[in-house]
Amino acid sequence: MSESRTPDTPDMPDWEKRFRAPRVSLPDWAEDAPDRALFVSNATGTYELYAWDRATGEQRQATDRPNGTTDGVLSPDGAWIWWFDDKDGDEFGVWRRQPFTGGPDEPAVPGLAPSYPAGLALSRDGRTAVVGRSTDDDGTTIHLAREGAGPVEIYRHRESAGVGDLSHDGTLIAVEHTEHGDAMHAALRVLRPDGTTVAELDDTKGGVEELGLEVLGFAPVDGDTRLLVGHQRRGRWEPMVWDVATGEETDLALDLPGDVGAEWYPDGSALLVVHGFEARSELFRYDLATRELTRIPTPPGTVSGATARPDGSVEYLWSSAAEPPAVRSTAGGVVLDPPGMACPPSVPVEDVWVEGPGGRIHALVQKPAGATGPLPTVFDLHGGPTWHDSDSFAAGPAAWVDHGYAVIRVNYRGSTGYGRAWTDALKHRVGLIELEDVAAVREWAVSSGLADPGRLILTGASWGGYLTLLGIGTQPDAWALGIAVVPVADYVTAYHDEMEALKAMDRTLLGGTPEEVPDRFAASSPITYVDQVRAPVHISAGVNDPRCPIRQIDNYVTRLETRGAPHEVYRYDAGHGSLVVDERIKQVRLELDFAARHLPS
Repeated sequence: MSESRTPDTPDMPDWEKRFRAPRVSLPDWAEDAPDRALFVSNATGTYELYAWDRATGEQRQATDRPNGTTDGVLSPDGAWIWWFDDKDGDEFGVWRRQPFTGGPDEPAVPGLAPSYPAGLALSRDGRTAVVGRSTDDDGTTIHLAREGAGPVEIYRHRESAGVGDLSHDGTLIAVEHTEHGDAMHAALRVLRPDGTTVAELDDTKGGVEELGLEVLGFAPVDGDTRLLVGHQRRGRWEPMVWDVATGEETDLALDLPGDVGAEWYPDGSALLVVHGFEARSELFRYDLATRELTRIPTPPGTVSGATARPDGSVEYLWSSAAEPPAVRSTAGGVVLDPPGMACPPSVPVEDVWVEGPGGRIHALVQKPAGATGPLPTVFDLHGGPTWHDSDSFAAGPAAWVDHGYAVIRVNYRGSTGYGRAWTDALKHRVGLIELEDVAAVREWAVSSGLADPGRLILTGASWGGYLTLLGIGTQPDAWALGIAVVPVADYVTAYHDEMEALKAMDRTLLGGTPEEVPDRFAASSPITYVDQVRAPVHISAGVNDPRCPIRQIDNYVTRLETRGAPHEVYRYDAGHGSLVVDERIKQVRLELDFAARHLPS
């Protein structure tokens, strides 16, 4: 790995060090060559892919692009690194590959035109690929590509779908699809390489409730037709084993209160279970023969990824709000610790539960050590919306704390991790429901003495940026400032300009297209309320963003300009966020400066 990193200079503030400190992802290892691994790092100042030969310790930077690269896959035989090549973050491109040991990049699937990615699965010998694609014209298509032959289309549908997994012997292909029109709850289909159907599993049929399924992976054994599947039949995500040949379903019934994900141990005899509950997570080993669930010790906090190695050890990426991330192993020690500047710690989070209009709301609170209220307070809203804030390390909130602010992150309705009903509560009153929960937590923050009611900042990125603009318009008296990062600002224009998969999600959330349900789109669109905005607003946007496209942001900004409303706009040459460390630091610096200039003293 490159040693050319910013030195740990005493005059550099801690908040900037947190962004510059070297970070690594959980290494992805090759199934049939476990000493070969692929990971992401910001070692050069831009997030790129790195090859790692664990036997020799050699690390090599595999990609080098001005706007960074994070989408990569290592072939099961360890011979090839596949990476997705888009243009300046627009997410529209093609797969390329290079030898693990180094060499020129080449088109991975000649004959496939550029598209948005919709999943990828590679055979063990690296000679066959199942490639998912999405375009505005075609919807989703899935292609089988064998080395030396042109790609063959095996699936097509207007609604969103994606490649789930390829069986160990390459004879079965699992696909997640939403042909029923509900982009929030997928069904499963298993195909042969010729595109014919082997089996179907659909929990959206025959019941009142809308239940989703997800592919967790085929058993890693030749000839084994077991597929690990995530389901929501008991109101939360849990795993089960589905034999796609016989149709037999084995309910694991792990009796854990939160969402449960899982993956196979390399020999197929057990599952590595990740349990997320109330913004924290833990690991277990589940023996399929004895049905014994054994806890794997990890520190309190969040496991962002985990993998079981052939020797039975488990490697996992862990952090807490106070402690920076590290790749650890149950065998002991840190697995991957890049040299360079140490990442300064931050302060821990405190849990707060607030009664809201839809039930108890979980919020995570950070504040400067020893500080007492009332404090200027930042409500930092997560994206998604199907995501959640957790007790994990985040440089952005830590920067606000360093500057004397309290930070509150709200897991509003729509967030994952609190059961299916909480996640699915958004429909039709999109945005407005989340803001009701934010308002309830805001009331608690003020009445408890933590937050100064005259110095409240609403901020967030992506869906959080959308809620920020919607919030300062629908709750104009509640917020002193709004800072929206890559937001939805004009919902109708955003729908028409965004990538096809997000159009499907919007139709699910709002019940149709803007032409079919115009009143719902208007009620949920920030531009509807732009003339009510009184707080100064800062907006940052990527000019190549396919998720929150620039034209709809420009429409909103033009309305602010017409009114002479105080606002600042920063446009940068990337997509839905930046993978360049200097660019991230610049944006945070602009946000902190905006708050310092505009927040009442």
